[in-house]
Amino acid sequence: MAATSYAVDKVSSHSSNEPQLEKTHDAAFELDERRRAALAEIDEAPFSWFHVKVSLVAGVGFFTDAYDIFAINIASTMLGYLYGKGGKLNTNQDLGVKVATPIGNLFGQLIFGWLADVVGRKRMYGIELMIIIVATFGQAVAGEAHAVNILAVIMVWRFIMGVGIGGDYPLSAVISSEFAATKSRGRLMTAVFANQGWGQFAAALIAFILVAAFKDSVINDDPTVLRHVDFIWRLLIGLGCVPGVVALYFRLTIPETPRFTMDVERNVNQAAQDVDNFLTTGTYHVDPDAVIQRVQAPRATKRDFIHYFSKWENAKLLIGTSYSWFALDIAFYGLGLNSSIILEAIGFGTPTGNLPKTLAVYTNLKNICVGNMILSAAGLIPGYWATFLFIDSWGRKPIQLMGFIMLTILFIIMGFAYDKLTATGSAKDAFVFLYCLTNFFQNFGPNTTTFIIPGEAFPTRYRSTGHGISAATGKLGAIVAQVGFSRLVNIGGTNAFVKHIMEIFAFFMLTGVCSTLLLPETKQKTLEDISGEKQEGFVEGVAHAA
Repeated sequence: MAATSYAVDKVSSHSSNEPQLEKTHDAAFELDERRRAALAEIDEAPFSWFHVKVSLVAGVGFFTDAYDIFAINIASTMLGYLYGKGGKLNTNQDLGVKVATPIGNLFGQLIFGWLADVVGRKRMYGIELMIIIVATFGQAVAGEAHAVNILAVIMVWRFIMGVGIGGDYPLSAVISSEFAATKSRGRLMTAVFANQGWGQFAAALIAFILVAAFKDSVINDDPTVLRHVDFIWRLLIGLGCVPGVVALYFRLTIPETPRFTMDVERNVNQAAQDVDNFLTTGTYHVDPDAVIQRVQAPRATKRDFIHYFSKWENAKLLIGTSYSWFALDIAFYGLGLNSSIILEAIGFGTPTGNLPKTLAVYTNLKNICVGNMILSAAGLIPGYWATFLFIDSWGRKPIQLMGFIMLTILFIIMGFAYDKLTATGSAKDAFVFLYCLTNFFQNFGPNTTTFIIPGEAFPTRYRSTGHGISAATGKLGAIVAQVGFSRLVNIGGTNAFVKHIMEIFAFFMLTGVCSTLLLPETKQKTLEDISGEKQEGFVEGVAHAA
């Protein structure tokens, strides 16, 4: 009798649970469908003013980043006149001022990349810009005292600024990627990154305007003090925070990406509402009193991270994006070692002859500014926009492969034929042309694609972290180039080792070809398709109501 009663109770209990289970299953199915519908809306959205706004808000950050990084290459000459012995910084001082920022970049990319996946893109976006603004202003007003060395103060501020600039990489890449439509995602991300070229050009242009404005003052300065050169470098560096200040409000008010809201915060209903709002009005609204319905979906945990990247198809992707960026940055930053030779070859080097010291200072600063504007316009800027034209039709992988192959060939020519290419005036013209081609194929090639691919290739819960790891590995290459090659360049005499450095660059470009083969093609694919994770049934159930 007891057994019969137990059986009846069990059947009754099972029957009463069936409607509840079915209801939960229906809710999960409905939320899964709603998630996929919201993603489809983003992926198929026509290009709109909201996309322009995202491009501008993210792009201004990269403009500021490039300006702040590039301006020091000009300002360091001024610092040499003011604080160096013999009118120039020694090797360690020059290296310290220039390498502090890439070291900060490395930390910023890792920290902000991870935080953007933990607390959200919106919550972190703008903080990195505040750091840049404060650190830029700090450099501009840096002073010296008996117990304080001004160059050391500048290095500290440049490291802090580097942390902010580093944070901008994963945040801007992921935000522009997650808001973009599939068919135009490559061009949107390229348009953001291309502001680097304009930032570099603007640094040289502003420097030229300041040098021209202070011409008479510099020429009439006391040659032992050069008071007005101090004005110039402070204004040049300080003006770098202006575009950041302009963009700050817009960064702080940009909406959270619906992909983060859906897949990390697991709030599908809010994300779907956000998609409808920003596609129609370009705004978003969060109701603080709304019931939050969390869903059960893959979550970012230490165990899940290890499980995901322990699979070879995912690990090789991270290896490919990271090493490609590392190889590229070794040459991209190391090529700056050669700029003085190029500037002299095109007639914008250090002035010769018996000029009065102050006139020689003015002429040298003017030459550096004009020469850098020419080099930016001749190779850097056109390369970015060539990528913009072809990124969504050719694809990321072919452009990166082409860039690495062309750079390998160019560096082999420039390295092994270096002596002949710098022997005569006409040969130097050929060398300048090759130098500009390397700048062009860096940007119409891996410099742009190494930024884009990591912003697309990983699932939402690890997208910013993956981009941060890739970018930080690249900055490690920049540090290796600036620290290591600055020690090598003068082995055997002034600039005597440059030709061998070019040969080393060629080797790294060849390894970049190999690492690119590890990468998938991401053009015209949704971010979810690229991630390789099954999307049907991604929402496994309803977690709880809050």
